Amino acid sequence: MTGPEVVPGAADLLDRHLAGLTAALPAYRRSARLLARWGNQLARRLVGGGRLLVAGNGGSAAEAQHLAAELVGRLRDDREPFSAIALTAETSSLTAIGNDYGFEELFARQVRAHGRPGDILLLLSTSGRSANLVAAAVAGREVGMRCWALTGPAPNPLATVCAEALAVPSADPQVVQELHLVSAHVLCEHVDLTLPVLAGASAAGRTAVSAGDDRAASASTVRPPASTGPPTGAPGPAGVRPAPAGHTRSGPVRTGVEVVVDGSAGSGVED
Repeated sequence: MTGPEVVPGAADLLDRHLAGLTAALPAYRRSARLLARWGNQLARRLVGGGRLLVAGNGGSAAEAQHLAAELVGRLRDDREPFSAIALTAETSSLTAIGNDYGFEELFARQVRAHGRPGDILLLLSTSGRSANLVAAAVAGREVGMRCWALTGPAPNPLATVCAEALAVPSADPQVVQELHLVSAHVLCEHVDLTLPVLAGASAAGRTAVSAGDDRAASASTVRPPASTGPPTGAPGPAGVRPAPAGHTRSGPVRTGVEVVVDGSAGSGVED
């Protein structure tokens, strides 16, 4: 029997990687409010029937699909599915567009096909210099989408062309990708946290509308007018007088004003 294989420097390699990740965390923590705001805005758009489009290259493509899966599926608790499309996943479209229009149009053409005004486009790039993602952001702006980016250190072309960007402050692409994954999870957490708030506001709105409808219905209820006929025995309008006192008639009782012509019972007229 031999003991476990010892890889020289294994602990040092891990420590160096963790040191690089740790070094990026203090500045990355300043992204907390941005992620919370993005999650709130994304939840409102998705609940309202909107859509998230997300894309990246290489490892960022895998993270784009991961994020879409969290929204179409779920992160933790069960909830309704939301529309999120990873533009990296449909291989027939990718290869057709790449073949016919070139690699730079890979995502931009899909953005023009699927994006709608007010929808959200999220683009992931460790360098921020991917030409096909910059082209996608330009296309998103043209169709009226809200464009966000997850990138490496800024400034970079993708961060510049998007409305907002979370730029991870690390020169190591591995660290950048790892914190992009953290960002995707935290973003989905904020979406889920916003949903009960939106549901409560919607319920309150429905209650207010219902109460308003009830008040309107009550105010519009038609009440029978008070009797305006003359008291018994008093003269009425010309040619009309009340039935003589003590006079009885057979047949059903009629309501309203009874018209008597020349002392004979006439037809009952109802108000």
